[in-house]
Amino acid sequence: MPVYIIPIVTAIAGWLAIFLAVKLLFRRILPKQQPLIASKLGQLVATQLFSFDAIRAKLSEPEKIKAIMPFVETHLDHFLREKLPKAMPVLSMFIGDSTISQIKGTLVDELNTLFPKIIDQYLQNAQQEFDMEKIVTRKVNEISVAEIEKAVQANMGKELAMLSGFGALVGLLTGLVYLGITLLF
Repeated sequence: MPVYIIPIVTAIAGWLAIFLAVKLLFRRILPKQQPLIASKLGQLVATQLFSFDAIRAKLSEPEKIKAIMPFVETHLDHFLREKLPKAMPVLSMFIGDSTISQIKGTLVDELNTLFPKIIDQYLQNAQQEFDMEKIVTRKVNEISVAEIEKAVQANMGKELAMLSGFGALVGLLTGLVYLGITLLF
């Protein structure tokens, strides 16, 4: 075999090594490590990415409460002017527009105070029932390795091809260095 073919053989070997390493990752390593990866990902999401405290703080901001109040006022007005008189006809004889406005104003003020407490209590209950770590761990474990490989190929195909090309380049350079050493000695 001529020594000049060595760089070509080592380039092919470098490309093949990376290609096989990627295949090995998806066919042998990932299936065995998927439960551990799922568990670690579940911990990461539960502790770093998803926080009930952050959601609670965001939903309880005065601007958020203020933004929903026109909707609440519309429903209160409808309730006080339409539904309450139908449910309690005698009461409608004693309540006029100014009384309805006063009641609505008082209720809106109370709801401004009450909504952050309701949101907080609701999220505390949800947090006790909603274990983000377990949900993410279960969902990641349910994803087949074939689906993961397909997604990686679809989203990182160029990068994987470049990685294989880099393996070929390293193999070629290794072969050229070996050829240079062989020709010098």
